[in-house]
Amino acid sequence: MPDVATRRPLPALMTLSDQAARRLKALYAGSHQGQLLRISVGTRGCSGLSYEMNFVTAPEPTDERVEDQGVTLLVDRKATLFLTGTVMDYEVKDLESGFTFRNPNEKGRCGCGESFHV
Repeated sequence: MPDVATRRPLPALMTLSDQAARRLKALYAGSHQGQLLRISVGTRGCSGLSYEMNFVTAPEPTDERVEDQGVTLLVDRKATLFLTGTVMDYEVKDLESGFTFRNPNEKGRCGCGESFHV
């Protein structure tokens, strides 16, 4: 019988920073109660791909469910190839605040930061 290669564990599809988890918990408890954040990747911008986020009341049949730090979010199955290992963060800056992504699969971003490529 041939040796079965030992497989290394796959990285988590996505994880949340403490700040992102706190912000999502606040959104789920407030104006988005009964909804879940759904993350997908679309084509847009000069680099080709962009992160898309929408609140939905029910998952699509093909959505992947991500649970981290007591928070659930959904990821479009077509986006999993691009998002594996990504950390979602929430940043507050002087003039803006919002969710950001630290994606190890990104090979580059456009100058304005609107899109990325892998």
